[in-house]
Amino acid sequence: MKGNITQTTSGSRSKGKTDFDRLRRMRDADIDYSAIPKLGKSFWKAAKLTMPEPKDRLTIRIDHDVVEWLKKQGSGYQTRINAILRSYMKAQSDGSTHRRM
Repeated sequence: MKGNITQTTSGSRSKGKTDFDRLRRMRDADIDYSAIPKLGKSFWKAAKLTMPEPKDRLTIRIDHDVVEWLKKQGSGYQTRINAILRSYMKAQSDGSTHRRM
């Protein structure tokens, strides 16, 4: 599947909470930069580019009620599934005994 581009139609894309119309109308002078620290040359000299780990695409079967619960938590349910599985993996890896389900 490498190299394939996935496209969605605007109707299938979920609505976010960002008010893009308001942002488009804003002028640069309207932006409050006070909470953003200035980044000098020393920051960029020490900065390192960190690329995310690639993800594997797979198909799994999950009980309907579990999927519905995950989706009710908000957008990003697949990311949440990954976080839940990672947490379980770390919990199992921390101990010296390996348990099977």
